[in-house]
Amino acid sequence: MLTGLARLRISVFGDWPYLYDGDEAYEARYLGNFIDGDGAFVAAAFDGDTLIGAATAAPLLQHMDDVAEPIRQLGLDPKSIFYLSESVLLPKYRGAGIGHGFFDMREDEARRQNFSSAMFCAVDREAGDHRRPVNARSLEPFWRGRGYRRVDGPKAHISWREKGQSNETDHSLTLWMRDLNAK
Repeated sequence: MLTGLARLRISVFGDWPYLYDGDEAYEARYLGNFIDGDGAFVAAAFDGDTLIGAATAAPLLQHMDDVAEPIRQLGLDPKSIFYLSESVLLPKYRGAGIGHGFFDMREDEARRQNFSSAMFCAVDREAGDHRRPVNARSLEPFWRGRGYRRVDGPKAHISWREKGQSNETDHSLTLWMRDLNAK
């Protein structure tokens, strides 16, 4: 499962807007550390025996300080936040409700673990970025429809290597949050 999840992340994150140039060794280390963490959650979707999608989450403090630091800067308590790390789904399966299912399962897990908020990060790209595909669409309406709001203020910063680069570069990510007790 770990190898399949690593390959899926590399494939999906290789596309817009991440343009990630990952490798299986890094992914296996990252995912191994993540999955072994206290409170970690993984959901997977299959078409027969083929892994087509996955979503991960964990208590924010169990994950990355790069993401927790902007929360501290906002005066919020990172201990109260469940971090929705990633949701990856092969393109041909999008639009069938699997993404909603991933959010439902992670939010249910957050409530089960007594978290009051859920959050995730979305990579920032310039509107005129020449690498943006013509058919790219924003996921903001989907996120807003699920009750998430964009957090104005500090950004998360995570480094990764993009396709065509030899070194990792810093990327700015916007925080999105939801009060899990609100309807």
